Amino acid sequence: MTERADIKSMTPEELTALITGGGFPKFRAKQVADWLKKGAASAEEMKNLPADLKKFIQNYCYISVAIIEKKFVSRYDKTVKYLFAFADGECVESVVMRYRHGYSICISTQVGCRMGCTFCATGKSGFSRSLTASEMLAQIEAAQRDLDIRVSNVVLMGMGEPLDNFENVVRFIRLVSSEQSLNIGTRHITLSTCGIVPKIYELAKYRFQINLAVSLHAPNDELRSRTMPIARAYPMEQLLRACADYFEATGRRVTYEYALISGVNDSDECARELAQKLSGTHSHVNLIPVNAVEGTGFNKSSIKRQQSFADILAGRGIAATVRRTLGSDINASCGQLRRKHIDSIKEDL
Repeated sequence: MTERADIKSMTPEELTALITGGGFPKFRAKQVADWLKKGAASAEEMKNLPADLKKFIQNYCYISVAIIEKKFVSRYDKTVKYLFAFADGECVESVVMRYRHGYSICISTQVGCRMGCTFCATGKSGFSRSLTASEMLAQIEAAQRDLDIRVSNVVLMGMGEPLDNFENVVRFIRLVSSEQSLNIGTRHITLSTCGIVPKIYELAKYRFQINLAVSLHAPNDELRSRTMPIARAYPMEQLLRACADYFEATGRRVTYEYALISGVNDSDECARELAQKLSGTHSHVNLIPVNAVEGTGFNKSSIKRQQSFADILAGRGIAATVRRTLGSDINASCGQLRRKHIDSIKEDL
């Protein structure tokens, strides 16, 4: 073996092949999997393994762990924001939110982002790399241990574009929903994308029962391309067709994310045009007051404007809700904490 194996990213079959390939009985793989499910961070924590198997794991494998670099708790609603560090020093952000139905965690899928949306803080600190499936799992495990909770819902809406890290995200979905892992049902998983059309079609082939959320943020290509470079590659007509086909393939209604930016995309005309574009689709619109990000010049729409936009959509038969803002005092939207962390490191150099 030339590279250490990422055993937390392995399926049960892959883990069994690794352990038996190392000369150990098949049942040992189940023991290792059970320890990983319990959150073991090293072979030494796997108490019932023989010394030679522990040494094998130490020499030829690694276990992804998310280390809490920083943690903030909202004094308003107890939303928790983490800056997690991995073994190579890279950091990502995750947010835990409490709802009536339980705890939801918004995790990152990449360190930074390549998509370049102008209202997003993540892309402004650059792109470093994609996360492995195990690093996505590690964010959930670290938050659960720290807060002594069980997460019931997972949202892939933190740093990064999930469909730009397609293979690792698919592996994560399979693992996190497995009984051998965290056993979080796919209907409790939401994947948010800016709209990489070919990958939406590819995702549909898996027939996952996850929730697909598409960042639309404008009613037409001209306006959308001002804030989202992806719109130049995949026009809205192509994107909406892909979403309709996704619904046909999976039976899962698509949610369209729409960040309301004062004076940019929040007019009554925009609402009417959006309603026309989405007419007849099995969809829901999630209206999001845009987060104030330093350097963008964008401001959130007034409450009156938010409600007017929602009312116009509803009046034309489009289901729409205004997302409740959580963790406003801790900048709960992802990207800002890592950016400040990077800036502070530069200042110390």
